Amino acid sequence: MLQIEQLSKRYGSKVILDRLNLYLKPGEIYGLLGPNGAGKTTTINLICGLLKADTGTVRIGGQPASGATKSLIGVMPQQNLLYQSLTCAENLGFFGRIYGLPRSLRRQRIAACLTAVNLLDRAKTPVEQLSGGMQRRLSLAVAIMHQPQLLILDEPTTGLDIEARREVWQLIRGLKQQGMTVLLTTHLLDEVEKLCQRIGIIKQGRLLAEGSLADLRQWLPAEEIVTVETPDGERAIAAGRTHGFTPRWYGSELTFWIPEKLELRELLDRFEGVRLDAISRQPVGLEHIYLEITQTAEQEDRG
Repeated sequence: MLQIEQLSKRYGSKVILDRLNLYLKPGEIYGLLGPNGAGKTTTINLICGLLKADTGTVRIGGQPASGATKSLIGVMPQQNLLYQSLTCAENLGFFGRIYGLPRSLRRQRIAACLTAVNLLDRAKTPVEQLSGGMQRRLSLAVAIMHQPQLLILDEPTTGLDIEARREVWQLIRGLKQQGMTVLLTTHLLDEVEKLCQRIGIIKQGRLLAEGSLADLRQWLPAEEIVTVETPDGERAIAAGRTHGFTPRWYGSELTFWIPEKLELRELLDRFEGVRLDAISRQPVGLEHIYLEITQTAEQEDRG
């Protein structure tokens, strides 16, 4: 549905995108992860035709990105672009006119989209009276008003409480079930774990890794992650290494990759003679994988 090949963009000497390649399969939810300044927003702007690439190509639905492909794309931006004094139905009607939908179809789509995001009972409610979660749901309704084939969601649940986030997640899953292709950018790693079939990790304009969560786990060959609090980090690292534990510092946290699952008593025995003030265990998650991939790239860049 979306094919990006060798896409590059720079401003002066600053490289924003460096020969980026992405391919989104029809009907999948693809999560694009990366820190601020990684190139995610630039990628979205290039897909939508708001910027021109220095090199590379973007194809949407098999066609080169152009004015003709804009109708295939729906975008839910980070910030709500809603008119606060207008009702939900009036907002959708306004954007429907921008999309060029005829009046009879606009009426149908307003009802269908409000139903899809569970806001039909709020059709006549001004946006300023909606909760934050409802406004995000209405923004999603705006993005699908013209029935796009590719939906771009830029930080769709940032700032929402967990209940509102889960409501939006369920709506996104429903759109996937209808066959829509979704490109999701977010800082919320649990969001990606729960929604995305494939994940791309981008930093400084380069795609560092890509694949399913199972694929990305190959970057971190461990059965579980153990974090310890100790006044003697060097002794803890030495003890861990003698038992095949791989140490990592994540900020000020000393963490070990544990290659096999151990009972707590067995785990503590591996650090015999080392003062441990606290120890915690958790399964390998996307957070650890993300940190490993991005930190490895930093080390390689430093040479």
